[in-house]
Order: sequence, then structure tokens, then C-alpha cells
Amino acid sequence: MGRIRLKRKIHLGTMNRFTIFIVSFVLIIICIIIGFKYINKKASPIIMNYAEMEAKKLSSIVINKAISKHITEKVSGEDLFEITKDSNGEIRAIDFNTTLINKFLTETTNSVQMNLRNIEKGDLEAIEFSDSVLTTYDKEDLEKGIIYEVTTGVLFGNPLLANLGPKVPVKISLIGDATSNVSAEVKDYGINSALIQVYVNLKINERVILPFYDKDIEIKTKAPVALKVITGTVPKYYSNGLSQDSPSVVVPTEEKE
Repeated sequence: MGRIRLKRKIHLGTMNRFTIFIVSFVLIIICIIIGFKYINKKASPIIMNYAEMEAKKLSSIVINKAISKHITEKVSGEDLFEITKDSNGEIRAIDFNTTLINKFLTETTNSVQMNLRNIEKGDLEAIEFSDSVLTTYDKEDLEKGIIYEVTTGVLFGNPLLANLGPKVPVKISLIGDATSNVSAEVKDYGINSALIQVYVNLKINERVILPFYDKDIEIKTKAPVALKVITGTVPKYYSNGLSQDSPSVVVPTEEKE
């Protein structure tokens, strides 16, 4: 009888320990899941802010390089304007050279999209400005389509801890159409003269991608491309809205394979 009771005690003790182990294990898993969701909810916006800043930084560099290569280095202020004068040599109207502007805007916008798409794919050899644009970026990461890695140490808000912790990869993806146009600002310049400053405005839409989280952002860049001094009586009216914007050029985003 004693042996039978001993066996029953051992059996019941084993069952109790097993039940306690299962309950503890389940509670630990639940706590981990709740903790992960809480941290993810608090951390994702902070990490996304860093990721968004890096995406805008890289995109702005690519945009400015494309504008420099396809417009600033090719076009002078004289080429951008069509000035109409009367028989007395007085300026009657100032207009954009729309044909020329549209040509260079299309080239620039296509260049921006092509280079950002190649960065997205990790195709470094196809990037036009890889030598000057990507020198501060990790080549191995870029080949995987990763433009940046945000360390989770940024959550502490302390510069000393910013580089600590696991790294979260940041990727970008082009979405929507790219739009570009030219605008001009006219200011008084000395006596009976005006200074016209020309800008290229380019807008693209991107998606910043983190693991389990993404966000659509709009990137706008306004880059100066030319200056021109108009001497003589400058009309208050600028033909075709020179004091505002040129017609926009919209270049559709290429469909992904």
C-alpha cells in the first residue's frame, strides 16, 4: 500500500509541475506579445521619422544631381526666355521658351526616376551619379535595395546611445507620377532693371518601407537653375504667367515587372 501511495504522489507531483510549466510558458508568451506590440506602437513612428529623413535626403541629392546635369550645365538664362520688344526697343513681353524647357524637364524627370528606380532595385552600375552620390552609403546594403539602417538606439533620444541596438533596414519604392515645372521670381535690380531667377520644381511620391511598416511621402525640390538681368523698361505683365509657373511636365512612373 505504501508503494502504491508513493507512486500516486509522484504522478500527481509531476502533473502539477507540468501544469505550472505550461501556464508559465503561456503567460511569458502573452507578455512578450503584449510588450512587442507596445514597443512597436511607440517605436515605429520614431524610427519612421529617421527613415523618412534619410529617404528625403537621398532623393534630394539625386534630384539636384539630375537638374545640374540635364539643365544647369546645358542651358543658359538666354535660352530660357523669349523677349518681345516694340519698335522703340522697349520690352513688351517676357515668356518662357516652352519647347526647350519641356525637353529638359522631361530629360531631368526621367533621369530622377531611372536613378531612384535603380537604387530601389540595388542596380548600382546603372546609377548615373554613383561616384558622387553614393559614396557615403554602404555599398553592400545598397545592392540589397537598403538605403539606410536605423539603429533602435535612437529610441532613447540620447546621442551616446543612438548607434546601439539592432538595425532596422530602410527601403524606398517609387509610387505615382513625377511632376516638374519651371517657375521664376522677378525682383527690382538697380535702376530701370529687373533680376529674374529661374527655378526647377520637381515633385515625386515615394513609399518608405520598414519591416511590418511603411509610409507614403511626397518629396518636393525647388532648385535654382538660371539668373538673368533685364535692362530697360520691364513690363508689369509677364506673358504666359512668367511670374508664376510654366506648364507642368508629368512623367508617369514606370510599371514594375
